Amino acid sequence: MVDYTIRLMKKKDIPQVQRVAKVSWNSTYEGIIPHEIQNNFLKRAYSYKILKRRLKYSMMLVAEVHGKIVGFANYSYVSSEGSTQLGALYIYPEFQGYGIGTAFLKEGVKILDDIKEIQLNVEKNNLVGMRFYQAKGFEKISETEEDFNGHTIHTINMKLKIKENMNV
Repeated sequence: MVDYTIRLMKKKDIPQVQRVAKVSWNSTYEGIIPHEIQNNFLKRAYSYKILKRRLKYSMMLVAEVHGKIVGFANYSYVSSEGSTQLGALYIYPEFQGYGIGTAFLKEGVKILDDIKEIQLNVEKNNLVGMRFYQAKGFEKISETEEDFNGHTIHTINMKLKIKENMNV
């Protein structure tokens, strides 16, 4: 059992969130996406400037254990149709399996008003992520093959209808 707290991210959390992104990406995509491509993506997508922008234009949550950030989640604001995009949910590997991912989903649903569904994209070969989202009731909408900085990835688009399925 791990005692954790979920809260809204602050600007001062950016360096720790960058570290979680790097460590969890490198662990998650080992053997799926080459390290060089991962690192180039992380430098751009998790730069200080981009994270500041995400803080301003989306909702970012962090999980803390003894004052140290061990995971984060990034939601878009809810569309007029009641849909939100879960753009990121990353947790240090050693803190996975303690309910933090589920807590991120529950907190997102609680904070985001009038939410009807959560959509997300997950790499097909990210088995930990696929199993987690399926266990929470997410259903596959579509599958696409994409060029990810010169490397082919297989993206699964999934959604969870909130009113029908509160398995989170």
